[in-house]
Amino acid sequence: MPKNVAILGASGYTGAELVRLISQHPDIEIAALAAERKAGMEMADVFPHLRHLTLPTLCKIGEIDFSKIDLCFCALPHKTSQEVISKLPMSLKVVDLSADFRLRDPQAYETWYGNPHSAVDVQKEAVYGLTEFYREEIKAARLVAGTGCNAATGQFALRPLIAAEVIDLDDIILDMKCAVSGAGRALKENLLHAELSEGYHGYALGSTHRHLGEFDQEFSAIAGRPVKVQFTPHLLPVNRGILATTYVKGDAQEIHDTLLAAYADEPFVQMLPLGQGPSTHNVRGSNFVHIGVVADRTEGRAIVIAALDNLTKGSSGQALQNANLMLDLPETAGLMMAPLFP
Repeated sequence: MPKNVAILGASGYTGAELVRLISQHPDIEIAALAAERKAGMEMADVFPHLRHLTLPTLCKIGEIDFSKIDLCFCALPHKTSQEVISKLPMSLKVVDLSADFRLRDPQAYETWYGNPHSAVDVQKEAVYGLTEFYREEIKAARLVAGTGCNAATGQFALRPLIAAEVIDLDDIILDMKCAVSGAGRALKENLLHAELSEGYHGYALGSTHRHLGEFDQEFSAIAGRPVKVQFTPHLLPVNRGILATTYVKGDAQEIHDTLLAAYADEPFVQMLPLGQGPSTHNVRGSNFVHIGVVADRTEGRAIVIAALDNLTKGSSGQALQNANLMLDLPETAGLMMAPLFP
C-alpha cells in the first residue's frame, strides 16, 4: 500500500518542490496539503506548473486527520515549525525543513536565531538530516531535522576531509554562492528584480550567518575539538543552485582520493576527475551533488568545490531521501531524475 504524507507549508518553494518530487514517487501519495493563508485554494492556482497533477485542496493544519498520515513534511518558517510540530501526534513521523531542530544545544539555537526554543523536549529526539552521514539514525528516527542548504553544500565538501585529518582544521575558508530561492517566497524589498539583478553581493558577513551554527556543531563533533571555518555567503541573481568554493591546506591528490573513497557508494554524490570543478548548471533540478578538487598554485594548498540545487538536494530532495529511509522504502525512490539542462 502507498504511504500517505502531508505537506505543511505547501505554498512555499520547498513545499512546491516536494509536490513535484513526490508526484513521481512510486510508493508515496500526497494525502493533505496545508497552507494557512491560502486554505481553500487549489495548488494549481498557487503554482500553475503543477496544474497537471490531481492534488488535495489546500487546507489549514487543524483540518488534517493525522491518524491517516504515515509521515508529515513541515516546510514551515523557523519558529513556527517548532510550535506546530510540538502539537502533532507523537506517533507521527516528521521531516522538518526549517532550522528549528538542526542545532542540538538549545542555547546554541537561541544564540543563532534570537529566541528561546519552545519545544526543547522534542528537540532532544531530532536526528540531523544529512542523509549520507546519519543514514542509520534517520532510519530509526521519528523526527528528522533537514539541514540548511548552505550547510549541506559545505559539509559535502569538508566532512570526509575533517574525519580523515588530511587538511589543516585551523585554516579553512568557505566561499559560498547562493541562489535567491534560498531566501524563500515571502516578498522582500532587497529581493525585487530591480534590486537584485545585474550584480551580486556578500551578506551576513563576518560571524552572523545562522548556518555557522551547523558548521560549528558538525565539524567540531567530527574533529573532537572546536573547528571554526571562515565563511562568506554571496547572493546571486539566479533561481536555483549553490556553489561552495573551499580553500584548504593539504595535498590535492590526497584530498581527492579521500573524497572519492568516502562517496564511492553514494548514489547522489558524484566526484569529478582531479583538476575539474563543478557547475550549478549541471545539478539544477536534481538530487545530485557534484564535487571537484583542484590543486592551488601554492604548494600544499587545494580548492574543493561542491555544487547542488538548494531546493532539491539542499532541502526538499534531501527531505524525501530521509522520508524514504524512515518509511522503509528504497532511498533513491522518486529522486533519480536527471538534472535540467540548459
